[in-house]
Amino acid sequence: MGWVYLALAGVLEVAFATFLKLSDGFRRIGHTVAFVCAAAASFWLLTLALPSIPLGTAYAAWTGLGAFGTAVVGMAFFREPATFWRLFFLAVLIGAIVGLKLVS
Repeated sequence: MGWVYLALAGVLEVAFATFLKLSDGFRRIGHTVAFVCAAAASFWLLTLALPSIPLGTAYAAWTGLGAFGTAVVGMAFFREPATFWRLFFLAVLIGAIVGLKLVS
């Protein structure tokens, strides 16, 4: 169950990073509230994952999933470049997260 909590925490990390961008420096109240809620929920789910997943593994996977998802959102919705090397290293990042899951 810990990995389910961790995956959901990673999804919410993507959400809070996206809402942070959309908040326009906390000037848009709705996006700011969504950021705070998503961030709080992400941290809460991370704490639920920690009893069954080693701290270093959980934190690395949480930040890795968040970084991957946020990069994908940036490319899909904010017109960030999808270069070969960017996609290559995002694939390497996912490979590392899968590796952490396999060895923990």
